[in-house]
Amino acid sequence: MSPAALPEGPFDVIVIGAGVSGLTSAAILARAGLKVCVLEMDSRPGGYLAGFRRKDFRFDSAIHWLNQCGPRGYVTRVFDLIGRDHPRARPQTRIRRWKGGTIDELLTNDPDELKGRLITQFPHERKGIERFFRDARSLGRSFDRSAGLIRARETMGPLERVAFDLRRLRFALPFIKHLGYQGDAGVKKGLDRYFKDPGLHKLFGSEQELLACLVPIGWAYFGDYQSPPKGGSQVFPEWLVHVITGLGGSIHYRCRVERILLENGHCVGVLVDHQGGRLEMRAGQVIAACDVETLYERMLPPEAVPDKLKRKLRDAELYSSSVTVSLGLDVPTEKLGFGEELIYLHREDVPRDAHGGPDPNEAGISILAPSLRDKSMAPPGMGTLTLYIPARFAHNAEWGTERDAKGGIVRGERYELLKKEVADILIQRVERELAPGLRGHIVWCDVATPITHWRYTGNREGSMMGAKPGKANFKAGIAHYRTPVPGLLLGGHWADLGGGVPIAVKSGVNTALIVLKDRHHPAFRTWRDYLDKDLPVERVFNGRGLVPYAEDWVQALTPAEKQMARSEHLDGG
Repeated sequence: MSPAALPEGPFDVIVIGAGVSGLTSAAILARAGLKVCVLEMDSRPGGYLAGFRRKDFRFDSAIHWLNQCGPRGYVTRVFDLIGRDHPRARPQTRIRRWKGGTIDELLTNDPDELKGRLITQFPHERKGIERFFRDARSLGRSFDRSAGLIRARETMGPLERVAFDLRRLRFALPFIKHLGYQGDAGVKKGLDRYFKDPGLHKLFGSEQELLACLVPIGWAYFGDYQSPPKGGSQVFPEWLVHVITGLGGSIHYRCRVERILLENGHCVGVLVDHQGGRLEMRAGQVIAACDVETLYERMLPPEAVPDKLKRKLRDAELYSSSVTVSLGLDVPTEKLGFGEELIYLHREDVPRDAHGGPDPNEAGISILAPSLRDKSMAPPGMGTLTLYIPARFAHNAEWGTERDAKGGIVRGERYELLKKEVADILIQRVERELAPGLRGHIVWCDVATPITHWRYTGNREGSMMGAKPGKANFKAGIAHYRTPVPGLLLGGHWADLGGGVPIAVKSGVNTALIVLKDRHHPAFRTWRDYLDKDLPVERVFNGRGLVPYAEDWVQALTPAEKQMARSEHLDGG
């Protein structure tokens, strides 16, 4: 596509960023009949869900599990009203395995099995264990009832906000008594409220807050663990792209937005750099589903956003980035002893903070076997394995990179050597503790660092999920949908605290609803009633303000499935 091929508009809405949040907003607005254009700086859609291909292996970029994507989850409800042909996540039975020096425990979709085993091992702690699992179940129940909290206050009138605040308080009540227990001393003190045996404490020896010990068990009680759909998490953006373009919207790749266009202080469009050519594109409203620092400090003039807000955003507590090692294997992963569960491999002889620290010899490793969950991710008789540790942009002197004269990051030989060194250590640890002979089965190895995640998403410091929920970020007002510039809305993980697909979809819904509300569009009431009143999707699918969608998406074959089809054709020929 040449630069001249980009349409100037005017559009009703331009969306910056084709991550799942931006695509969700665009799909909802396209279903409302608005003229929508999505601009993405990468060559394909998805953001952290884009995934990638190496030979005939397919890898997910970031997903370890999904929440709110089951039949009762709010992600499913949102996607249902966009189009019922959407990809379906698959429920997990075996969920999480803790593996350490003396620990080897499995959480399934029946957490009482784990509770029973712990009581058998630690009968003197029976009462505390039962209270612990009871409190975890209470937290899970709150999440299970959280669908009524998807709408943001910015989409509500005064009376609705009062009712919303009451619902939010009911959601938060089970969490309040656990909030103060953070860090090594805090988690130990919190666990001591339930049990004091060091053996039980070791099970949660890597968690940085008490809630992180309780919440996974709570989710398991209510079946809120899902694996990505067949074909991997990238099929979500593939489907959303199909919806948007099928309803007359447009999506353009390799488009870097350089500036937000302003007239009399109002947003009226964007200036885009596409393959060396620049074009002004006009729109009634713009949704920036991209990094907030990039938006406020590079795309807007300095006076457009108060310095106080920009300072707060610079100081926000972010989720970490990661080092992710993606392995293609010449055997199915089950042959090496892996199951569908996420395995958390941690050491019991290092401090709690070390599990999320810069040393790959000490960091806790999350291990997934995606091709075991989904055979379409690898060629027949082969497998994929993903190793993940949390990591920060500043670790290892910015991962051995250097800065050029303009302050840009330069990746050189030191960077490549450091990537290989870290990957080798992680593979060695997994081979020693879980899968003897693993190294001999590796036919492909791909390593991503925080530098990689920053390059492909633009997220500050390669953060995987934006701003963390917590007292500091909440008090600072980090999360917001309406920017200081009229006509410019914030989307993505910066619009709401938290991370993962549920928050991305939630922010995508709310930016779209704000647009519809501002325009007094009849689709706003349809979406509002559907979400608030828990109406059946069949009742509102062709409701007021919505244009028909054919629900005709056909999922493409994965590279492995294409290889199999070619082989079958040759055998049959």
